[in-house]
Parts: sequence; C-alpha cells; structure tokens
Amino acid sequence: MAPIQYIVEGGHRLSGSIEPSGNKNSALPIIAAALLTEHPVTLHNVPRIRDTETLVELIRSVGASAEWSSRNTLVIHAKSIRAADLDPELCVRIRASILLAGPLLARCGEVMLPPPGGDVIGRRRLDTHVLALEQLGAKVTATDRLEFRAPKLAGADVFLDEPSVTATENALVAAVAADGVTYLRNAASEPHVQDLANFLVALGARIEGIGTNTMIVHGPATLGETTYRIQPDHIEVGSLIGLAAVTRSPLRITRAGVEHLRSIRMGFERLGIVCRVEGDDLIVPSNQTLKIQDDFGGHVPKLEDQPWPAFPADLMSIAIVTATQCEGVILMFEKMFESRMFFVDKLIAMGARIVLCDPHRAIIAGPSRLHGATMTSPDIRAGMAMLLAAVCAEGTSTINNADQIERGYERIEERLNALGAKIKRVPARS
Repeated sequence: MAPIQYIVEGGHRLSGSIEPSGNKNSALPIIAAALLTEHPVTLHNVPRIRDTETLVELIRSVGASAEWSSRNTLVIHAKSIRAADLDPELCVRIRASILLAGPLLARCGEVMLPPPGGDVIGRRRLDTHVLALEQLGAKVTATDRLEFRAPKLAGADVFLDEPSVTATENALVAAVAADGVTYLRNAASEPHVQDLANFLVALGARIEGIGTNTMIVHGPATLGETTYRIQPDHIEVGSLIGLAAVTRSPLRITRAGVEHLRSIRMGFERLGIVCRVEGDDLIVPSNQTLKIQDDFGGHVPKLEDQPWPAFPADLMSIAIVTATQCEGVILMFEKMFESRMFFVDKLIAMGARIVLCDPHRAIIAGPSRLHGATMTSPDIRAGMAMLLAAVCAEGTSTINNADQIERGYERIEERLNALGAKIKRVPARS
C-alpha cells in the first residue's frame, strides 16, 4: 500500500453540519465480541477505517463470515470458528487484536495471539488482560506469542490492577461465557465500554453496573442474534470542537451523543470555547472568546487527562493544538502515555509557543500565528491534531504518514472539505 500524504492549504473558515462516525473504540470490541454467538449479528454505524477492516480480516481468518451489506453496516456470522493461529502481520497492524483473546477463549477454549501492534505512544501493558483472564480460569503462557487456554471459564471476583479499557472489555466478554457470577472491580467505564456492555445485553447477557467501575456479570449467558447501532465517537466530536475553535468557524455536530460530552465540554470551556446543545446536536458558535480561564486567584490553570468520566487522554493532542490559538497560559498534563507529547516539536516549528517540560507535561502560551510546515504523523490522535494545526495555519502544510489518521477517522479529508477545508489526499481515493 502506497504511503498516504495530506497536502493542506490553511487559513480557510469552515461552516455547516457534520455527523461524527461510529466510535472506533466501540466497534473493535463489539466486532470481536460477535464471535461469542453462533447466530448472525448486524452492526450499524461501523466506521469504515483501516483498524476495523483489519479486524474484519482477522475474524474471517478464524472461520467467521463478515460482509459489509452497506458502507457502514457489517453482518457477522460466527456459526463455527476455530482457534487458528492468527496472522502476525494482521495482528501487528492494530492493538485491537488483543480483543480476540476473550471471545476465542470462550468459544474455543484456547487462542494463540502474536504480539499486538497499534500506536507507538509509550508502553501499553498486557499484564491486566493476563491477570483478569487468569482469574477467570485461563492458563497463560508467554513465548514469542501469548497462549491462552481454558477448557472452562468460571465466574470470579476480579479486581483489575488498573482500569484498562481493553482489559475490561476482554474480561467482560469472557465473563459472559463463564460459569457463575463475575464481579469486575476497578473496571473502565468509558462510553465504548458501555457500548460493548449494551451490545452484550442485546445478545442476551445479564450485566449490572454498566457505566460504573464495578460490573456484575451473570453467566453463562444464552446468546442469540441481534441488530445493534454503534454509538457516535466522542473523541471525534472533541476533535471537531477543536477544529471549529482554531478556525473560528460555526459548526453543527449532529447526532453527537451529548450525554457523554460533559467532561469534554468542560475541558474546552477552560480554553474559552463554549458549545450549545440542541437535542442530540452540539453547536459550536464562531464567536468564541478563546481566552484561557485562569484558576481561582489568577493561578495558571491545568488541563489533565484521567480515566473516564474525566477528560480523555485521546483528546490531549487536540487540546494542545487548540490552546495554541487561545489567549493565555495553560499547563497540559498527559498522565497516561509517555510518548504522546512528542509531536509538539512540529507545532513549535510551525510557530507555537510551547515548553515541553518532560514526557508528560507541556506549557502552552497563546495565541500563536502558525505557518505551514512538513510533518509526519506518529499516531492517530497526534495526526489529527497536526491536521487541525495545518487547517488553521497560514500557507500550505504537508502531513506524511497520514495512514495513521485514517486508522481512526473515516474519510476525514472528504468530510472536512465538505465544510470548506482545502485538503488534498495523495494518492487520491479510487
């Protein structure tokens, strides 16, 4: 596959309406969890991005049928599946390959998993997955791959050593098939974890405590067929709020899933960006103050990420770019990944006033006039942040390795061009 490049002519104001894609981080565990049932599953609002396409290839490789009945509708039927060796080349493309451990263990009693790939944003532990599945009765062996074996899964009182999203999802799926009651404590509660849990309930699972940090799963469940719609991607909504702000553009984000946006809206309000809710639409007016709100007593404010329901780690890159266009000083504190801030040198080269204090903290003083530059996207979220910077900068920017952006944002250049952006994709879409 040829590398993808975005050539962006900056300085254009945007306007109009845009609907966020389905949540990538919901779609991936739900596609994997569809292997739990031998009955057909129809999923609507599935984002058609590289990560979902790769996972679809992986579930086909173990014997499931998976067909796109329309652009964003996926029909999966795992009538009979086998715990085949998963393709290492496919697994290394996406971290989500680890999500196959729970469902394949439940259906086949074993799974051999090559090391998963994904974004290079720092060390991402697999220990929590291993500890959770071991407590449910699996034996795990680590060589050049991870081998999970469990002739029978049993309910247990599971305490996760950190509220890992994907480990919570793996444990939740395995618990649905386990014999007896499982308590999942210190569980992640992000919107995509809730989406997976609601999908499992639609299949026939009995789960209490969805949206909290303790879920109770009554297994084993008798699972049938279902039709389910993936929820909108709150991270994409946050990215679009930032885009509207840095280009000083009025945007209506339709079907935005406003019930999951409180911490995101609060984070942007600290930057002087106030949104309005109309039904399930989010309105970003163009007349924003873009003035960073000092802490009480005039102290320098801080925006930090934390596990849900606090401000999400996946929006820190977007918030940093947005802050470069706001008046004032703010400390950004990225707690979760030690390499996520390593794209700020590109922003500094564009004219941003940023001091990178250490791998986790940066001080941003704004506003700065950004000018076009050549950049390389290191991961999905930093790539989208670079795209925001390029769209609001003076002159032309080139973003190399834009493949990374397309792992998380569906046809993003087409959708932003429809709002008035000037983004050329090389090579053009066929």
